[in-house]
Amino acid sequence: MLIVIIAFTVLMLIGMPVAFAIGIAGALFFIQHPELPATIPIQVTVTETQNFALLAVPLFILAGNFLNNSGITTNLLKLATVLTGRMHGSLAQTSIALSTLMSGVTGSSIADAAMNARIIGLQMLKRGYAAGVISYGSLLAPIIPPGIGFILYGTVGQVSIGRLFAAGIIPGLMLWAALAVAIAITARRRGYGPERETRATAREILLASWGGIWAILFPIFLLAGLRYGIFTPSEIGAFAVIYSVAVGFFAYRMLTFASFREAIEGSLVDVGAVMFLLALSAIFGYGIVFERIPEVISDWMLGMTENAHVVMVLIVLFILIAGTFMEGSVLIIMLTPIFLPLVTKYGIDPVHFGLVFIIAATIGNYTPPVGAAMFVACQVLRCPISEYTRDSTPFLIAVTAVTLILIFVPSVVLLVPDMIFGSDLR
Repeated sequence: MLIVIIAFTVLMLIGMPVAFAIGIAGALFFIQHPELPATIPIQVTVTETQNFALLAVPLFILAGNFLNNSGITTNLLKLATVLTGRMHGSLAQTSIALSTLMSGVTGSSIADAAMNARIIGLQMLKRGYAAGVISYGSLLAPIIPPGIGFILYGTVGQVSIGRLFAAGIIPGLMLWAALAVAIAITARRRGYGPERETRATAREILLASWGGIWAILFPIFLLAGLRYGIFTPSEIGAFAVIYSVAVGFFAYRMLTFASFREAIEGSLVDVGAVMFLLALSAIFGYGIVFERIPEVISDWMLGMTENAHVVMVLIVLFILIAGTFMEGSVLIIMLTPIFLPLVTKYGIDPVHFGLVFIIAATIGNYTPPVGAAMFVACQVLRCPISEYTRDSTPFLIAVTAVTLILIFVPSVVLLVPDMIFGSDLR
């Protein structure tokens, strides 16, 4: 398996697309083991794509693209501006608030980073704001339901997707608060004042909230449907598509046939990339299971420490380092089969671990050298990576602090899932 890992690392370093690097490295494992039937790589590849729970992935991607093309972003921007206009660094606060509100729509940090950079990023740069804050707000997208990362982790690890969705609510709001505090401190140091002199009136807030009500209700409907058994996690993806189309055509009346087609085309590209990666990662995953890698790591960890918190911190450090080279969804697909059995032996709740895992994996999207969200923001805003890295440090510190709290206080993560679904379902 060492040769396979070295091959994968080399292929990544020379710039090969991740899916091909995983597939080729996985194929090397079978070349090393000629006693295994040659049909196994084909079987596991096909089987991986036949998982019914994965149907939610393309459906949520499609729903997010429909909502993005429905005019919902404009209404949420108005709401975010009203809520944050009186704060110091109000443009940056608006960017974070917009990301929080859009998180329940896109479920993707990269899509959210691109949206934020195009809508408000250029205006922020003209006012002297750093590019780092523009992309770091999109860190919330995979955390606040419905995040695509939750679906991938829940499917690969056989963990309740409904509980994962619910687990993201409080941590998502904590991340928003931490980023808002970091912005406020930075804004006061650099002299970024508020955009408006007076506080928003109750009438302004109500009108802006009404304009964004359909986006606010979206995650609520999803959780309610799961809680009361109206939908399964796969079926709720179909509801999300119907909901997004109805909102675009009838509520906001901005989803045209041209934008409808654009949303479908964009979804096909996104879904193709995710499913191709999932299929080829099954070959790599078979080698991990065959070589008993999870058991080897588990025995090593158990021999080193019996403290569950120490194990969580070590795993998060590994994920953070790996995240500087690999995209978050790749980490979730590859590392869940390795680390989930390990943390289970330590008595760590799979939902608690999954939430922390997804945050740590997502942070990699914002760190050099491979951070996808970082590249998206810098490409749109035409800012150098060095400048982005320097200016994003306060936000990285804020996010890391929240992650540590979530590691050591699991009740913060599990409070809402236990309230909605019951603690007996853990």
